[in-house]
Amino acid sequence: MVNSAPSPVASRKPSKVEVIKENSNFLREPVATEILEDTTHFSENAVQLLKFHGSYQQDNRDNRTKGQEKDYQFMLRTKNPGGLVPPQLYLALDKLADEYGNQTLRATTRQGFQLHGILKKNLRTAIATIVNNLGSTLAACGDVNRNVMAPPAPFKNRPEYQYAWEYAQNVADLLTPQTGAYYEIWLDGEKAISAENPEVTAARSRNGNGTIIHDNQEPIYGTHYMPRKFKVCVTVPGDNSVDLYSQDLTLVVITNKKGELEGFNIFAGGGLGRTHNKEETFARLADPICYVAKQDVYDIVKAIVATQRDYGDRTDRRHARLKYLINDWGVEKFRTQVEEYFGKPLTPFKSLPEWKYHDFLGWNEQGDGKLFLGISIDNGRIKDEGSFQLKTALREIVEQFNLPIRLTPHQNLIFYDIEPGNKETIDEILSRHGIVSDPSKIEPLERYSMACPALPTCGLAITESERAIPGILERVRALLNKVGLQKEHFMVRMTGCPNGCARPYMAELGFVGSAPESYQLWLGGSANQTRLAQPYVDKLHHNDLESVLEPIFVYFKKSKKSKESFGDFCDRVGFDAIREFSATYEPGTFNGANKSRHRVNLKADIYGKLKEVSESQGKPMTQLVTEALEVYFQSLS
Repeated sequence: MVNSAPSPVASRKPSKVEVIKENSNFLREPVATEILEDTTHFSENAVQLLKFHGSYQQDNRDNRTKGQEKDYQFMLRTKNPGGLVPPQLYLALDKLADEYGNQTLRATTRQGFQLHGILKKNLRTAIATIVNNLGSTLAACGDVNRNVMAPPAPFKNRPEYQYAWEYAQNVADLLTPQTGAYYEIWLDGEKAISAENPEVTAARSRNGNGTIIHDNQEPIYGTHYMPRKFKVCVTVPGDNSVDLYSQDLTLVVITNKKGELEGFNIFAGGGLGRTHNKEETFARLADPICYVAKQDVYDIVKAIVATQRDYGDRTDRRHARLKYLINDWGVEKFRTQVEEYFGKPLTPFKSLPEWKYHDFLGWNEQGDGKLFLGISIDNGRIKDEGSFQLKTALREIVEQFNLPIRLTPHQNLIFYDIEPGNKETIDEILSRHGIVSDPSKIEPLERYSMACPALPTCGLAITESERAIPGILERVRALLNKVGLQKEHFMVRMTGCPNGCARPYMAELGFVGSAPESYQLWLGGSANQTRLAQPYVDKLHHNDLESVLEPIFVYFKKSKKSKESFGDFCDRVGFDAIREFSATYEPGTFNGANKSRHRVNLKADIYGKLKEVSESQGKPMTQLVTEALEVYFQSLS
C-alpha cells in the first residue's frame, strides 16, 4: 500500500476508498475535473476526495421532495491549529456565511469553523477567499491528520501554554499534505505564503528508520495517506480542556522549574467513533506511551504516524483507526514498533498531576496586563435570531478592536489581547445584542453541554441533536428541580449518530442517536473527561426521558456521597444497583412520602422476561406492568 514495511492485512482486499486514493494522483482527480462541470454535486469518488480538501457534500433533508433531486449543498471546515482565528479571517468567514452559506458560522469541537449551505458553484470562491485571508481548509477532513488542538487560554505568564500553541502549529505543519492539488484546484496553483519552522521542514525529509517514503509527493503519508482520520492535540499538565483521552495522539508539554521546555509525555490510541450493534467497534481511551526530549518530538510523531500508516487496517474502515491497532496488538507491541521507527529506546512516561476540565469563560487576566474574554456559544452556532444577535456582536467587536480569536474544544470563543480600557465597551456591545458574558448567569447544564449538527445536513445523522438538545436540557433541569436537585449540574453531550463528534462517550450523561427520535443513553463519564461512560439504555424514545431519568436522579439524591458528581456516582454504584432501584421505584415517591404499595406475585419465567425488557428499555418494571395492564383493560371495554 505504501513503500514501506508491509501491513499484516496487505493480503486482504483494500477498501474502496483506498483504491480511490491510489487513483487520485495525490488528491487531484476526479475533483479537479468535476469542479469545472455545471452540476449541483460531485460523484461518489470525488466526494471521498473532497474531504481531504476540507469539504463534505451534504443534502438538506428538510428540503427533500419526492421525485426531485436532493438539495445538494456543501459544508466547509477550516483548519485552525490551537483554535487560532486571526481577525482578518474571522471577518472573511462572517461575510462568506452571509453571501454563500446559511448566514451562520459553527465553531467545531476541534477548534475550527464550519460553513454550511454552500453551493457547488460557489465552493471555489469560498475556499480561495479563506486561503487569501490567512486560513485553510486543507486536511480539515479526510484520511490525514486533522486540526491539531491545544488549550485555548492565552496565558502569557505561563510558558507551557505558549509551548502548547507553538507545537500545535508545528505538528500541524509537519503533517500537512504536501501535494499541490489543493492550490491547483482552488487557487489556480498559487500557493499561500507560510512561515514554516525550519526544524519542521528538516524533520519532514529526515528518514528516521523507515518513517519517510522517498521519491513521493507525500514523504510522510505516501500514495494512500492514512488508513483513516488521525487526531492530535498538544496540552499542558493538568489541563484537559482538549479531551486528551479521545485523541489518536497527545503531546503533553513538560517544562523545568524555570519554565523552559524539556520535552513531552506521549499518549496514543484514543478514539470515540463506533457503530451501533457492531461490538467490534468501540470507544477507547488513549494509553500513556513514553516521554521524549524536545529535540526528538517530531521524530516520535513521525514514528507513531508511520506505525499507523503501515500497520493500520486498510481493508475495513470500521477497524482502521489507531485505537484498534493498539487494542489488537497491545501497548507493549505498539511501543516496540514505534521504537523501531524512532531508532532508539523509548523513555519512561513522566508523572503528571490530576487532569481538570476548564472552559475559560468570562473575563480573565492573561498575565501581561491585558485581558481575555471567553464567550459561551450554544452548540457552537454563531447566528442572529430575534433579539439574540451573536453574529452581529462578534463582528462588531472584531471590526472595532481587531482582536485575535481562539476557538475552544467546547465550541466556545475567546477574544484575547484586550486592553483593560476596552472592557466596558465590549460588555456594552454584547449586552446590546442580547449576549450573556458573565458565565455565572448561564444555566450550568447549557454551559457544559455539547451537541453535533446532525439533521438536517449531516448525512450520517439518525436523529436530531443540535436542534433537540435545548429542549432536552430544559426537561432535565425541570426533572432535577422536581426531585430536589436544584443545585446539581453535570456534563451532557448529544450526537445524532454513534460516530461521536460531540464526544458523548466521555460525558456524565450522553445521548447517542440510535433511531428516529430515540437515543442510546450513556452514563458514568467523569466531569474532567478521564473516564468513558457506558451504555445504560439502547433505545430511549425522547418521550420516555422523564420516566427513565427520574428514578436515577432520585437514587443519586438519596445515595450520593458529599460533593460526588453525577458521573462519579453512576460509576461507583454501577448499573445493576441503578436498575434495581429503578425497578422498584414508584413515580412521585422522591420526597420520601410513605405511599402504600400493592404486591402481585408473578411466575418466575414471566418475571425474568419482565426484568429483561426493563433492562433493555431502561424502564421500571412497575411502569411496564402498568402499561401492559392498561392496554389489556382497554381491550375488555
